[in-house]
Amino acid sequence: MAIQSVAVVSVPVSDQERAKAFYVDKLGMELVREDDSVPGIRWVMVAPKGGGTALTLVTWFESMPPGSLQGLVLRSDDLQADYQALVADGVEFDGPPKQQPWATETVFSDPDGNNIVLQQA
Repeated sequence: MAIQSVAVVSVPVSDQERAKAFYVDKLGMELVREDDSVPGIRWVMVAPKGGGTALTLVTWFESMPPGSLQGLVLRSDDLQADYQALVADGVEFDGPPKQQPWATETVFSDPDGNNIVLQQA
């Protein structure tokens, strides 16, 4: 087996429209796909502009209640600027960026309480 990359991460949300607005409008991701071609499932997928691992905003996994995702790490080229812009846009962080032995990072939550790490290597 030769795994090449991570293609999709499922993010459990309670309201796909609210989550889509957060990930697209606040975090600057692109809407990659949105359809309801499978009965009972609305597929909403976002990804960083320019590609990378996509996030599917899911409501259909009983074992993944909204807000249960912890430790998703998003990379930033300018953490301080991104942090300041997101704070100005109403995103609540656990605290300002801190230097860790592995990177500088800070943590915020999406509207459902999924914890996301914003990191600059």
